[in-house]
Amino acid sequence: MGERVPVRERLLKAAAELFYRDGVGATGIDTITAHAGVAKMSLYNNFASKADLVKAYLDARLEEWHGLFEMRLAKAETPRDKLLAVFDSYVDHAELAYGWGFRGCGLLNAAAELPVGDAGRATVAFQKEEVEELFRGYLGDMKPEAGARIEETAEHLSFVLEGAMARAGLDGHDGRLKAARRIAASIVDSL
Repeated sequence: MGERVPVRERLLKAAAELFYRDGVGATGIDTITAHAGVAKMSLYNNFASKADLVKAYLDARLEEWHGLFEMRLAKAETPRDKLLAVFDSYVDHAELAYGWGFRGCGLLNAAAELPVGDAGRATVAFQKEEVEELFRGYLGDMKPEAGARIEETAEHLSFVLEGAMARAGLDGHDGRLKAARRIAASIVDSL
């Protein structure tokens, strides 16, 4: 007999699917609790508000991406491989969302619905800045003599990756992300 999944985990899993598939604003508390198979009060016993649940969802998505990135990073040997592992981890993250109907970056999708100043938006901004910082570090390790071009190239790679993710969400598949990886390799190799 399988273990019972804790209520908080069931709520987060339901919220993750529904927020990603249908959007944060379109997903009500009743829908989440019904999807999780728990009483409405269970939600409020685990989260202070819907905003608290949204923040927990975004934190979980961030943690999920970190795990995928760490797996890719473990196989990367050179700074170039490590930089491209960021792109590969985005492809991996996209793969996890296909069952829900791939719509691009769950973090950005949610952030677009949240008001300025919302704690969830800070989580999303942190992840995007973290990616650009990774690019800076790997580029610096590869070409320390590149100086100011490192900053510009890191920003360029960040735009390529996030733009590809936005387009992939519209396409409904990861083809643009794979193309972005090829573009990134070309950019890095010409630095």
